[in-house]
Amino acid sequence: MYDSKEHIFRALQAGAQGYLLKESAGQEVAKAVRTVHSGGRYLSQKITETVIKDYIFQGRAAAESSPLDRLSSREREILQLVVEGKSSAGIAETLFLSPKTVETYRSRLMQKLDVKNLTSLVKFAIRHGVTTLDG
Repeated sequence: MYDSKEHIFRALQAGAQGYLLKESAGQEVAKAVRTVHSGGRYLSQKITETVIKDYIFQGRAAAESSPLDRLSSREREILQLVVEGKSSAGIAETLFLSPKTVETYRSRLMQKLDVKNLTSLVKFAIRHGVTTLDG
């Protein structure tokens, strides 16, 4: 088929198990048919490279547009300690800050992340990989 990203992704989203280019030779076509027939997926080499490049690009774009990027390093540090269950007094002691300063950081980071309460802050942290349910 065609080597444009749009064609490739539409076909895969529609459930295609394999994708070959028009110029694929007989051996590659036979290999693709055997692979798909046995339950696997097959993409021609050029298509695989296109898919991987786009996957990497999307991953970078997602990471760059993370709401966590809005936070300063100190705010991230406070966030980490808050979601670990530390109190403002405990965080203040750990970071050599006043409890009032910790509260100011917490309030500012919650505002930047558009989070209204501690429960939502913890949910946000889990969704964005700051912490886990196990941690």
